[in-house]
Amino acid sequence: MTEHVNIAVVGGGPVGAALAAALAGNENSIAVLEARDVLTAQDPRAIALSQGARLILERIEAWPALADKATPIETIHVSQRGGFGRAELLASELDVPALGYVVQYGDLYAALAAQLQQSGAQVSTGAQVTAIRSTGAYGAVEYRRDGAERLLTADLVVLADGGKSLPGGQQVKDYGQTAILCTVTTARPHSRRAYERFTPEGPMALLPLNEAYALVWTVPNAQAESVLALDDAAFLARLHDRFGDRQGRFLTASKRVAFPLRMITSEPVQGPRILRIGNAAQTLHPVAGQGFNLGLRDAWKLSQAIWDADKADLGSAAFCARYRDRRGPDVRGGMRMTDLMVELFSNDNFLLRHGRGVGLALMDALPPLKKAFARKMMFGAQAW
Repeated sequence: MTEHVNIAVVGGGPVGAALAAALAGNENSIAVLEARDVLTAQDPRAIALSQGARLILERIEAWPALADKATPIETIHVSQRGGFGRAELLASELDVPALGYVVQYGDLYAALAAQLQQSGAQVSTGAQVTAIRSTGAYGAVEYRRDGAERLLTADLVVLADGGKSLPGGQQVKDYGQTAILCTVTTARPHSRRAYERFTPEGPMALLPLNEAYALVWTVPNAQAESVLALDDAAFLARLHDRFGDRQGRFLTASKRVAFPLRMITSEPVQGPRILRIGNAAQTLHPVAGQGFNLGLRDAWKLSQAIWDADKADLGSAAFCARYRDRRGPDVRGGMRMTDLMVELFSNDNFLLRHGRGVGLALMDALPPLKKAFARKMMFGAQAW
């Protein structure tokens, strides 16, 4: 069973759905292959959306479904445990309504899946992709659905959320850390303030979510099991010891889940017909919350390239090279920034601790430096 479309998107997760939504009304025929049987997500994570991500979600008409479920971040407090220096980023100083927004992953995906289903793309759920290749003239996707072997050819094949392992190799950097996630409440209201707190064991983040905080607590792998085994009282006491007293006592904690932390870079597919975006291209450490925002910019920039391309050029070697070149600075910059933050802050070296304190104090005291850093966090390397 063979079919041909102009664009095949492998993976109907958030980034693949965003790409299809951004191409709604485009004259190219689009097919989206999703391994899951239904377009829903049961995921405990909270996602930090940058201000730039909100602008993209508005443009693809996904934001209205999220607006009432998103908690704005108006202040970000950055500090390190056991050392001086801190910085505060304020939306009011940067002329933006918020520095970012925190949403539940399930709500985010529901909004994007709704736009995917309204985009005009042909969506096939329960599609298990088994092979992807390029013939030069077209890309080919082999997949299994409803017990039948199928072949989809396309002028351009986009590996999105579901295309992590096909084709090509990956470079994996294991940080030796585990992220422990849950929701916590504190004695003091969050007042739309987020915290990024660096400790020798790894960074931790408190993100305002509704009336509570979404916690991302990074610990060395060797400590993860013991931290997860703590009862609520002991867990909250350990958390208070690591975080400090800025929010008063920690009152409650939801069920904890854990994820290993790695930076994964997939090798770009050289030549025509196949491109990677989102998690199929790169997976980042959660410090600074850049992963999904970077993938969403991948989808938006690729959609713009497709809108601008002649049909004869779609998926050509020149088209794919232009996209990779244009995305390169933002992708490499985002990966280097998060990797450097982990390496510089996840240690107890005296000289580095002193240097970090000086750097945080300087950033807080120099508005142009603070603004440049904040804009990088909100918009990446691109100009808006």
